[in-house]
Amino acid sequence: MSELTLAAAQTIVSTALKHARDNNYNPIAIVVLDGRGSLKASAAEDNTSLMRWKVAFGKAWGAVAWGAGSKRIEKIAVERPHFMAAAAHLMDGGILPVGGGVLIRDKDKKIIGAVGISGDTSDNDEAAGAAGIRAAGHEADGG
Repeated sequence: MSELTLAAAQTIVSTALKHARDNNYNPIAIVVLDGRGSLKASAAEDNTSLMRWKVAFGKAWGAVAWGAGSKRIEKIAVERPHFMAAAAHLMDGGILPVGGGVLIRDKDKKIIGAVGISGDTSDNDEAAGAAGIRAAGHEADGG
């Protein structure tokens, strides 16, 4: 059985933060959830705004709950806004349908968690998360 280890989650966080600094991103917050949606690791850089961690959590939680990267969820929100509004209501508003929520898949493509990042553009948030996931030896799936 494949699972997301604490060591892998910490590698994801540290590599994503390094990627953000190396590329001069705005300060980011990162949340790593396991396949059940439980918090495994997180961090917020100095000077992030108050709600960055919650936005990061919403991206990751939505991805793991739906089994789709948040770019895919964003596309659904645009194509079917009434459905997305109803789904967000069912999820107590916990889903955030914008890029930056990246599924973590094992070598067999099984979902073992998700990363959410917030602070820069959605594409940059996703790139930082994907860099961390790859550094931990897993596959990134942004949608």
